[in-house]
Amino acid sequence: MNRIEQLKEFLKSDPKDNFLRHALALENIKLGNDAEAKILFENLLQDSPDYVGSYYHLAKLFERNNEKEKAIECYEKGMAAAKKANDQHSYNELQAAYEDLVY
Repeated sequence: MNRIEQLKEFLKSDPKDNFLRHALALENIKLGNDAEAKILFENLLQDSPDYVGSYYHLAKLFERNNEKEKAIECYEKGMAAAKKANDQHSYNELQAAYEDLVY
């Protein structure tokens, strides 16, 4: 059983587990399946907008797919979520990526 199959199996018992959903999206990115990863990240963030780690990866996915405005919006939402969570490390990473894209 490959990692994606394992993660999907784990998700059957807890479909809203954010860690597993995030991990599944990352595995899809590794395999070049950005479309599936995008859906997973967007659904995760819709359900749990405070799951800060997913904003960075979704924004990078948008960047790779030449969707600059969506990437900027995602970085901004991520920075707001990180600030709300008092997560300075994540905020700094999001801000650096945002500034690299915008400036």
